[in-house]
Amino acid sequence: MLEPSDLAPAFTLPRDGGGEVSLADLKGQAVVLFFYPRDDTPGCTKESIGFSEHLPAFADAGAAVFGISRDTVAKHDKFVAKHGLTVPLLSDADSTMCEDYGVWVEKNMYGRKSMGIERSTFLIDGDGKIARIWRKVKVPSHVEEVLEAVKAL
Repeated sequence: MLEPSDLAPAFTLPRDGGGEVSLADLKGQAVVLFFYPRDDTPGCTKESIGFSEHLPAFADAGAAVFGISRDTVAKHDKFVAKHGLTVPLLSDADSTMCEDYGVWVEKNMYGRKSMGIERSTFLIDGDGKIARIWRKVKVPSHVEEVLEAVKAL
């Protein structure tokens, strides 16, 4: 299980709209990674819209923001178009990154167990170390809390 001050696991993933994003290419700036279960579900939509609305404030604070789920790039593209999202979305289709960050967990819904993404956010500093971790995120006011943590870096 990752803890603050641990080195953030490296990744290179495809993103919505084409291309790839690599943690190595972001060295020297703060990075916010928010993991969410699935495109176009109520909580995930609210969270993605919230990060999109605050993206300029994150940029002003020197942070890049990325959403990550197991959805395909094609699904991300539809999600972005439907909701006018501006936050980049990364596809971790094989869940390697989700496992590296410890967010691929067993869930229990109505007595039925299944594997899924635990809504979590990681703040990585410019040196590539984890500064803050939010697990089992509740969407209301979460984006603002993360932005305040970025400003405090």
